[in-house]
Amino acid sequence: MSDGIKVICVNRQAGHEYFFEGFYEAGIQLVGSEVKSVRAGNINLKDSFCQVKDNELWLMNAYIKPYEKGSYFNVEGRRTRKLLVHKEEINKMRGYVERKGYTLIPTEVYLKGGLVKVKVALSRGKELHDKRAVEQEKQQKRNIERAVKEYNSKRG
Repeated sequence: MSDGIKVICVNRQAGHEYFFEGFYEAGIQLVGSEVKSVRAGNINLKDSFCQVKDNELWLMNAYIKPYEKGSYFNVEGRRTRKLLVHKEEINKMRGYVERKGYTLIPTEVYLKGGLVKVKVALSRGKELHDKRAVEQEKQQKRNIERAVKEYNSKRG
């Protein structure tokens, strides 16, 4: 990513399970000890998702390890956290999720200008045959690259 952005956590499993069709940047409402823990890289997005409730966007099932040096200010690791997004974007997301069967999946957590941000993907689930087709395509690309490399090494 560009200057001033430090990626902390990437949800790699999401790329295998879903087709991404659009992305949104959201702030996340955290308490002080959670921010310190996130900056230390102690966050996991595996099996997490986003949900629109009461015109607000919520991050569900993301794990932030309680800060080691925190005391009684630490909060539960898997609590629901509010994502900060403009109302127009929330309304768009709700429309896609309710009418067209999309899912909102957090794909990245990063620092941007000192603030913790979450990249939320508007996504559609892959079926087994889709996963096989993607894997087959990757294998074909690898074979082509290998053949080109071998051809070039024989020529030169």
